[in-house]
Amino acid sequence: MTTLADAVLPLIRTRADLWRWSTANAHGRDVHEAVDMLEGAIPSTEPAEVYAVTHKALASAIKVIARADDSSGIIGDACRRLLDLHPNAAAAARVPSGKLIDWMMKFQFDGDVDYFELDPVAYAPALGETGMKAYRKCLSEVEARLGPQPSAEDRWTSGHSHEWFTLDWNAQRLAVLDHDIDAIVRTHARDRKVAAWFENTAEAFEEIGEIDLAIDWAKQATDFDRGHQSLKAADYWCRLLEEHRPAEAVEARLLVFRRWPSSTTAARLHNAAGRSWSEYRDEVVSTLAASPGDAVLFALLTLKEPKFAWNLAHSLALDSDHTWSELVKVYEKVDQLAVLPIHQRLVENELVEAGAQHYRLAARRLAKMRKLAAGSDQSVEVDELIAELRETHRRRPRLQQEFDRAGLPREEPR
Repeated sequence: MTTLADAVLPLIRTRADLWRWSTANAHGRDVHEAVDMLEGAIPSTEPAEVYAVTHKALASAIKVIARADDSSGIIGDACRRLLDLHPNAAAAARVPSGKLIDWMMKFQFDGDVDYFELDPVAYAPALGETGMKAYRKCLSEVEARLGPQPSAEDRWTSGHSHEWFTLDWNAQRLAVLDHDIDAIVRTHARDRKVAAWFENTAEAFEEIGEIDLAIDWAKQATDFDRGHQSLKAADYWCRLLEEHRPAEAVEARLLVFRRWPSSTTAARLHNAAGRSWSEYRDEVVSTLAASPGDAVLFALLTLKEPKFAWNLAHSLALDSDHTWSELVKVYEKVDQLAVLPIHQRLVENELVEAGAQHYRLAARRLAKMRKLAAGSDQSVEVDELIAELRETHRRRPRLQQEFDRAGLPREEPR
């Protein structure tokens, strides 16, 4: 392999049947290896060669993903890495702006796939002032050919929905490029009917360094409603405050916890409070009691208090098998015999459903019980339980097989 292309491109190009999920995943890893190689070669390779190989690699990767089952997203992530490299490589190689614009327009409006965007902000250094004017003109010409712009409600049913989406995306990014506050609000917040659009507006303002506006719009997204988009925006609002107005961060985290009480929002409040955590502990614990799973997980994972978590699980009548499973993993280090009844309950619940996976998990848990009970008075009881389960489920040969594989005894102990 004498050139960068010889090393990179064969890893991307393939004739394999990529509709097979496992084959697509394996090839996706090859594509990532190719991108690693390309990135590593940049400092020591002529910019023109880097651009040529990046451009060809991107074209090949797009053709690959167009015929692949990329439900795992591995190939898509590699394509995005190439898309990140492409504008920088174009700028370094001083690609003629006209040639670059032609490619950008074709990629966006007439490409092999329509689920990747190009960022005109990233391409601005390569295009230069004159190139950006020409690019904007090309976008205007596309818009003029489409006719009247449909309403937001009709956009997705329009025969040109992809074109309108692409134009909207470019309008947003060009507003950011221009640092145009009014245009950012118009293109990102749209009709202000969706919480996520408020957060998008905040992110655009953060990108251009308008932090006060970013915080204000993130707060508007937080206050929009109590849905998942507002909850996501609330965390972003708090992170902005933690970075730029730390004195306001704890109160913000407290507000978010009170609006969306959970182990996650409680953990973030705990982290923000630091030494002042004691001021909020009673309220948080009391509030989380309404959701035993959250209360136990918070005590276990954030407070690192397994005894407290254990007591909460019992006093609040925790009924989540998943949370009990997490709890016994930790509490067995405190009292390995105390967790045995919980393990038994989890085994019995697992065996309510038939299936190899259920049998396998139950067998592993029983083997764990034997290990915990070894040398104690409860050792015999555990083996008796295993014998009882073998008898109860004697018509489930796969269960017997999984029990055997786990090294569980077959005969009831004397």
